[in-house]
Amino acid sequence: MTTPRDTAQASARSIAMAALFITAAAFLFSLLHTLVRHMTADLHPFQVAFLRYAFGLIFLLPWLTRSGVTGLRTARMGLHCVRAAATVAGTLIWFMAITLLPLAQAVALNFTVPLFATIGAALFLGEIVRARRWIATLIGFCGVIVILRPGLAETTWPMFLPIAAALTMSVSAIAMKALTRTEAPATVIFYQNILSLPAFTIIAIFFWQTPSWSLLALAALTGLLGNAAHYCLTRSFALADASLLMPLDYMRLPFSAAIAFIAFAEVPDIWTWAGAAVIAASALYIARREAHLARIRVIERPTAPIGHT
Repeated sequence: MTTPRDTAQASARSIAMAALFITAAAFLFSLLHTLVRHMTADLHPFQVAFLRYAFGLIFLLPWLTRSGVTGLRTARMGLHCVRAAATVAGTLIWFMAITLLPLAQAVALNFTVPLFATIGAALFLGEIVRARRWIATLIGFCGVIVILRPGLAETTWPMFLPIAAALTMSVSAIAMKALTRTEAPATVIFYQNILSLPAFTIIAIFFWQTPSWSLLALAALTGLLGNAAHYCLTRSFALADASLLMPLDYMRLPFSAAIAFIAFAEVPDIWTWAGAAVIAASALYIARREAHLARIRVIERPTAPIGHT
């Protein structure tokens, strides 16, 4: 018989594992982005995107061999396609962003994903977003202004690329959260790779340069890191609510800043840190608010009479 104490301990273990997975994902994504930045010195970002997902699919073949057709069964192909389309757009824009901008600045501006997700939920999902969350969203975009400082510092078009990437990534994030309720993490990652690879292939043809063996080795590593990072991210969202995980997801900034300093001698300015703090604080408030309202809805939900399902 399961006691309340057993349930509480199981919940605590799930949260601890989710925290471990999302911290690992933040670190792996930081390494991945550093490798992409290094490779784009010799290859076009769009070709690097193709190589990353091509090798990512290759590394999934052992799982496919082991799981067989059973692992591919899904009743949500439409949602997988939506996520794949968002993945293609977001990856291409994001790889351009980290090629043209300091890595920490690009990551900080990309923190706007939850803000766009809030707007998308209101516009397209019919979700009721009240004044507090709209104010928090507005404050978050003020953090973007702190980083860009229009009129006080030179604002170049690449600075808007991480924001555009965040817009598409918010679609992918919403789809991923929905898919993890019914799909295994490996299944979600497989369909992300197999459905997006044809688009990456067609686009890469127009920018193709024959890579050296050393670049191919790095490309293989990006495929491995990308799969591992997405697996950790998917597992974390399957184990705990986003409101608990988001503070740890923002570890991407210090991780990226430290790795970029070692690899490229980049030092983020104080405005990048300040703006990132404002964006992160507003996104955290939105996540906490959503979790609070969700708990209220569960408490207020009327209990069905006995015999009803």
